[in-house]
Amino acid sequence: MEVMNTLLERPQEAAAVRSTTLRRSTLSAGFITLLVISAASPLSVVAGGFPLGIMLGNGAGTPALVVVALALLLLFAAGYTAMATCVTSAGGFYAMVARGLGGSAGGAAAMVAILGYLTLQFGLYGLLGAVSSEALLAQFGLSVPWWACALAAMATVAYFGYRQIDFSAKVLAGFVVAEYAVVLILDVLILSQGGADGINFKSFTPQVIAGGNPFIGLLFCFAAFIGFEATTIYSEEAKDPKRSIPIATYAALLLVGGFYSFSLWCLVLGAGTDKVAATVAALGDPTNFLYTLSDTYAGSHLTMILRGMFIVSIYAGLIAFHNSTARYFYSMGRERLLPSRLGWTHPRHKSPHIASLLQTALCAAVVIGFAVARADPVLTMFSWLSNLATVCVLLLMIATAISVIRFFRRASHGYGKVRILLLPALAGMGLCVVLVLAVANFHILTGASERSALALIGLLPIAASVGWLAAGRLKRRDPARFANLGQDRD
Repeated sequence: MEVMNTLLERPQEAAAVRSTTLRRSTLSAGFITLLVISAASPLSVVAGGFPLGIMLGNGAGTPALVVVALALLLLFAAGYTAMATCVTSAGGFYAMVARGLGGSAGGAAAMVAILGYLTLQFGLYGLLGAVSSEALLAQFGLSVPWWACALAAMATVAYFGYRQIDFSAKVLAGFVVAEYAVVLILDVLILSQGGADGINFKSFTPQVIAGGNPFIGLLFCFAAFIGFEATTIYSEEAKDPKRSIPIATYAALLLVGGFYSFSLWCLVLGAGTDKVAATVAALGDPTNFLYTLSDTYAGSHLTMILRGMFIVSIYAGLIAFHNSTARYFYSMGRERLLPSRLGWTHPRHKSPHIASLLQTALCAAVVIGFAVARADPVLTMFSWLSNLATVCVLLLMIATAISVIRFFRRASHGYGKVRILLLPALAGMGLCVVLVLAVANFHILTGASERSALALIGLLPIAASVGWLAAGRLKRRDPARFANLGQDRD
């Protein structure tokens, strides 16, 4: 009833009680790091994404490509975190692009961000529903459709999103520690037993790195980091944003990147450096690669735990991305680029509750739509939409790198030119290469037909155009508000 009253209250009553302020000084750097690591869903990437990258990419050289992707993202983070100390807004990419390239570009970035984070959530619900349904059938003999599992999880995610963000962070903390621990246990067991052919570092040699299709492998590695960039959207709720956001960004990147590279190297050793690609390709389902190694080196009990933690990892990622998307909707509502009610916050929890409810409704509609269409929740829903989200984030990062350069050309704010000009330029060029590779190989990444792949990619310019036009409409109606798009909310 509380939710319905909030949504249906009369305008004159709403004016007296509505709030547009998030909870201040709530999140520490550690909490923010947990949120973005959860968004990266490390276990789901190791179990689900990387086996496909090994099979379609450069096989045993994948651990080295993780290091390459990490290096590129660290270049980007140099300027990104510098600008984060000067721009305190829940708008994240949108706020930075608006401050660097103007309000119209900011509006376009906002809609691309919403498209990306929403489609990623849609895809993750498909994956969660599928693996949960399989687990219930295997462990308990219960036949539950994937969409029912997805909707049940969605109800709890909506509850967490409706409450304050630090409540969600406390729930995520246990999930993150557990999923790291269980994979690292398997890593140690593989190393202690010498792997399939002894301990070696062939994965990091030039001939192995260049084998197969390293460009496809690099795209999978880059996609694995999606979520680290979400640190800035919590700047209004951080205890010390000018310190917490840079710390959380670098901590998330280094923790996730180190975990990925080390664990992948161990898994490659477990299967055998010269046999890993063939081993994955021979599996009926490549996502069973991790479980096969667990059965070999640890036994069925750890495998059962890994399967359960895989579901937990996806669920934790959904909570994190729900929070991220809600804050983009909230920022757009507060800035009047979208209906103003999206910019309201709960009077007690200070959460963007209406924005949270909206995206829950959208997620429910998409899950039901895919279920009615009898589409495969993994091969279609997850594969198509998660890769579309990756392209969205790539485009946003390139726009942000350009914005950093434009922003600091007006004033250095005490930073050296290497950090605020050279490194963002190098990152932007590198990300452009990755974006071109992603678009050119999108049908391979998704498994979709070339026509379907083109239709999916076509959603990006549509979203950007909608955001640009919304900003233009605001400029005509309220020039003063348009001029302040992306400004700090301290």
